[in-house]
Amino acid sequence: MRSRLMLSRLAGASMVGLLAVSAGVWADVAPEALTPDAESSSSDVVDRVTVQAEQYLSVNESQSVKTPTPIIDVPQSLSLITAEEITARGFDSVEQIIQYTPGVNVSQGEGHRDAVVFRGVRSTADFFVDGNRDDVQYYRPLYNIEKVEILRGPNALLFGRGGTGGILNRVTKKPRLDQAFLDYTAGVDGFGGYATRIDGNVSTGPRSALRFNAMVEYVDNHRDFYDGDRVGINPKFRYALSDDTTIDIAYEYIDHQRFIDRGIPTARGRPVEALKDIVFADPQNNYHELTAHVVRANAEHLFTDRIKGNINLFYGDYDKVYANYYATDYDPGSQVVELDGYIDDTVRQNLIVSGNLIAEVMTGDIEHTLMAGVEFIDTASDQSRFNPVFSTTQADRESFSVTRPLAFDGGRGVNALGESFRVDFSDFNDDTAVDLQVTSLFIQDEIQLNDHVDLVLGARFDRFDIEVFDNDPTVLASRTRVDEEVTPRGGLIFKPQENVSIYLSYSKSFLPRSGEQYADINGAKQALDPDTFTNQEFGIKWDATNRLSLSAAVFENEQSSPQVADFDPSTLDVIDAEIDGVEFQLTGALTDRVLVTANYSRLNGEIVERTGPTGRTPRELPKTMASIWGQFDVSDALGVGVGATYQGRSFIDSANTAFLPSYTRFDAALYYTISDRLRLQLNIENLTDKLYFPHAHATHQASVGAPRHGTLNVVGSF
Repeated sequence: MRSRLMLSRLAGASMVGLLAVSAGVWADVAPEALTPDAESSSSDVVDRVTVQAEQYLSVNESQSVKTPTPIIDVPQSLSLITAEEITARGFDSVEQIIQYTPGVNVSQGEGHRDAVVFRGVRSTADFFVDGNRDDVQYYRPLYNIEKVEILRGPNALLFGRGGTGGILNRVTKKPRLDQAFLDYTAGVDGFGGYATRIDGNVSTGPRSALRFNAMVEYVDNHRDFYDGDRVGINPKFRYALSDDTTIDIAYEYIDHQRFIDRGIPTARGRPVEALKDIVFADPQNNYHELTAHVVRANAEHLFTDRIKGNINLFYGDYDKVYANYYATDYDPGSQVVELDGYIDDTVRQNLIVSGNLIAEVMTGDIEHTLMAGVEFIDTASDQSRFNPVFSTTQADRESFSVTRPLAFDGGRGVNALGESFRVDFSDFNDDTAVDLQVTSLFIQDEIQLNDHVDLVLGARFDRFDIEVFDNDPTVLASRTRVDEEVTPRGGLIFKPQENVSIYLSYSKSFLPRSGEQYADINGAKQALDPDTFTNQEFGIKWDATNRLSLSAAVFENEQSSPQVADFDPSTLDVIDAEIDGVEFQLTGALTDRVLVTANYSRLNGEIVERTGPTGRTPRELPKTMASIWGQFDVSDALGVGVGATYQGRSFIDSANTAFLPSYTRFDAALYYTISDRLRLQLNIENLTDKLYFPHAHATHQASVGAPRHGTLNVVGSF
């Protein structure tokens, strides 16, 4: 294992004051508590689920953005969900958050990773934690998260390469000076899973504090053989050297293990409902294991009232193994399914160092908020893959009669012809070692021309230098590629009044030919330029009241690749496409007792090849998505919540030969406050027990949505 230091782009720092525009108004906080340094007492843990909140969305700021920009003044679509809402909604995964977010949907991720489709562009690497790139493929936990920020549209200026359709940033909980509390959540679900999460804070001196987050979780669901364990430990220390200088240091240990389920086959272009209870896998050799050690350090200094500096350090050491068998073909007439598989290992070290400087200056009557920064990323990543060899076929595929369970367990079984076989992962596929350095410079100026007009201008320079060594004994050769790209960002904001902004924006991003996971520069691809992505957007944001916010956007994304994309859905190659759409968000308090979050998006896309438009739709692009969640406080002690999420039909493959049917799922919640330090809550998903297929990875790998189930949680504090 090689150590590397990847600089987290503090660059995350600037843009996003945005992130809070769609903030759910769940927190019982006063306006002065909405600044980045605001602290709230632990006793709010229970009260925050009630409709007492007064949240001034237009002055809310994202933790990943260091510029003091009100959300309403940021020319970009975004959504934010707070820790209080995550707890109240019973969310424990990124997927659950995405299902109630406009313009984005979830891909299957081969059953072992978060994979989000941002405005029609799938990504497994555009994830960040406190603004640091978090690109290893796994399911990200939420136990230590203060809020989740989802930006839509290319974001290279702040987050570097990738971010082609958007990014997802998790903001972790930070220590709080002069406070002591211990909060907890403990629960069980209808499948037999359970989880315990702890959040504690203690003052260790007049200028220091320690915060400790931990989780232990046993995961289960409706599918045969499925189980898993997740452990997370995250101590954090804050020390205020002075009133102007603060240092934060954090360490996180992650240990995840789970069964891998890649879904069911399709026939006549859609998932076969009759197969909904069958798992197409080897019960003992479909698994995912991840161990990670992550260190984050941040120092912030206020030079003057108008100049602030920030230095950020991030180091992550990841060791992951992923083994799986999955369906590749299905004959509905003979009821025979074909299975393939592989085992994949990834060992990666990311080291990131970044820094930026924020200054508020005046030139005559014009006010500027300037941000300039640098980032250096050093990544070492070793990947290897082995395919299976079946004794009956002497190849990596075998056919089985469709039964529950399949005649396949622990590397042994009986094929469709009644022949016994043995199989193991012994066929070498590839083994590569990646050495990557990325150097970035970025600058942005937020210009307040007058009381009604703001202008945002910025650009980023990235030098992406990668070497991939092929350890195949027949090759033993290196491939190198250097890309230097400049990505601009511009926005014009018109404010007819303080609580309304109308904006136009343009942004650009790129994805190097090596792909999201750094190994894909084989053959002719080594000579190809990066894929590029541009976004033009028109939007409006309106803080209708201090507690209710509305936003809407119309956008057009263009994806340009120097070659016709491969139609193999297992690749992460970008397919040329043009995608346009509209998004709508409403979030906040309608009355003192009623909260609402409503989202709507309509997307249109077409695959474009060198010969021109094809008439085909990009895969995983539902034309319409909508969701709504409402919460009503029946009394001071009792609250109820009801929600629905709709996803329109989407194609599984780029050839448009198979699709996922549209569906509507209803959810609900019941809250009972026993005291100001103890609450019981019941969250129910899929209230009507709808059979649905939320996502897929390939034609014969469609996920089966969970039936009606509930989770009972105790939420409290000591």
